[in-house]
Amino acid sequence: MTTATEAPQDLTAEQEQFDRLIADDSRIEPRDWMPEAYRKTLARQISQHAHSEIIGMQPEANWITRAPSLKRKAILMAKVQDEAGHGLYLYSAAETLGTTRDQMMADLIAGKARYSSIFNYPARTWADMGAIGWLVDGAAIANQVPLCRASYGPYGRAMVRICKEESFHQRQGFEILLELANGTEAQKQMAQDAVNRWYAPSLMMFGPPDDDSPNSKQSMAWNIKRFSNDELRSRFVGMIVEQVKTLGLTLPDDEIGYNEESGKWEHDPLDWDEFKEVLAGRGPCNAQRLERRREAHDDGAWVREAAAAYAAKQAEKRTMEEAA
Repeated sequence: MTTATEAPQDLTAEQEQFDRLIADDSRIEPRDWMPEAYRKTLARQISQHAHSEIIGMQPEANWITRAPSLKRKAILMAKVQDEAGHGLYLYSAAETLGTTRDQMMADLIAGKARYSSIFNYPARTWADMGAIGWLVDGAAIANQVPLCRASYGPYGRAMVRICKEESFHQRQGFEILLELANGTEAQKQMAQDAVNRWYAPSLMMFGPPDDDSPNSKQSMAWNIKRFSNDELRSRFVGMIVEQVKTLGLTLPDDEIGYNEESGKWEHDPLDWDEFKEVLAGRGPCNAQRLERRREAHDDGAWVREAAAAYAAKQAEKRTMEEAA
């Protein structure tokens, strides 16, 4: 297996060993040799995933103080804390590829790094907490469970715990919608409105169509990804089309249905122009999300400085003890 820029005659023993590990569906570890293109692809994907977890805390954290009960407040707080932990797991995995966390964060707050487009949409009502949990976290599960088998060891191992927690988040969102859908007519309408607004953006979370996804094929060849964007999207549609019946709600999709010939679920065409606009930084909340991230980073500077000073003192203490 070679990249587009590598010729077979240039393969080294290290490249051949790498190819064998990939062919055997084994794992690459941080100290193993890996092609630079593989390293860069992973660093980009894992850091974007980490950024998505951190930025994704914002629309939900905004609703903690407005949750309708103490129980809901406690559950939502726990969920937001989980997302922070997911970001830390992923930043740690990305650091094993040679990119520092400081650099990753600098790229994010400078607007150079991307994160999932879904987190640039506003959360307008409490029902959005349900729709985000059911649809957004549901799409994340469909996308991330195969990543537990990713060829890069630190990434795959981080995803195991993340997926377990995301499963809880998805069920929590479903339960919020179920309660609203069985409440007053106004509550049911609020739930339906949230589903209507989050449905299409959640389908776009899997990325552009396969024909317009330049990195997908190579990632699958390296066993980073296991399924294409369109395959994962179809699986997700098939999952929620049954779940929405239990909710007593509907999906805003006139063309949704199972194609017996292709063996896939089909849906309304998605607005990929909107997707590109949001990725380019021109979505409904792009500027707001990044500004909040910058403020949080600046406000936390004293914590980082204190931690660095403590670490330096501890290192100095150990050096003196060893010298003695």
